[in-house]
Amino acid sequence: MTVEYAPRGLVGVLTPQANTTVEPEFAILWPPGIAMLNARLTSTKPSIVARLLDYLRDLPGAAAQFANAPIGTLAFACTGASYYSGVAEEDALVARMQDALGIPVITAALAVRDAFQAVGAERIGLVSPYPDDLTEAATTYWTARGFDVAAVSRGAMADGSFHPIYAMSAAGAAAALAAMPSGRVQAVAMLGTGMPTLGPILGQPFVGDAPVTSCMHALAWRSVCAVTGQAPGRDNFLAWVRGEGWGARYRERMG
Repeated sequence: MTVEYAPRGLVGVLTPQANTTVEPEFAILWPPGIAMLNARLTSTKPSIVARLLDYLRDLPGAAAQFANAPIGTLAFACTGASYYSGVAEEDALVARMQDALGIPVITAALAVRDAFQAVGAERIGLVSPYPDDLTEAATTYWTARGFDVAAVSRGAMADGSFHPIYAMSAAGAAAALAAMPSGRVQAVAMLGTGMPTLGPILGQPFVGDAPVTSCMHALAWRSVCAVTGQAPGRDNFLAWVRGEGWGARYRERMG
């Protein structure tokens, strides 16, 4: 079953409650014929760790917001939850959700993993917008996924704003990407679904020979593959890295 504005597929997106980046970047990244429904991940817990864990552990309740809408895949647009919960809990929950819903369930972290695997990357670089504890949790997560974290470049958080990550500028993210040393890594991921990354990727799609992706970029690529039935692979991923299709939309939108 298709709907009028999504003849190629409808994606159900779950977004952290204060995130201001997911919807704008997805609006640029979706190719013609793909559309999304968005629902919010919410938590009243005072600490960021507790909120992130709530987001993942209440995934069944969050997904229920879509009721019987004909979504073809469920995209979980939050990476910090995966880092704090760990590989085993994430994999078990995703498996249960896929069995219950009968559609692919893709977390942002798993989408980045698939991007790394598509290009055969083992040594990876991370561009982190996170504070020290979350950066350490991210490094531990990617190591547990079997990757060698060979370099980490840190972005400057926007302290004193409504949210230190969501208020980051693309220029700050680009500067952190530019500081990533070339020659040491086989692929680079810009972490966090709240950090604006589309402009930086267009400006520097490769660090040396290493392709650059981000959590939002990889999640869109992987979701499109899922709803269209296209196998994720090196060629279609590198087309996304080069900005084929979405790059023109970004330039038009951003002037």
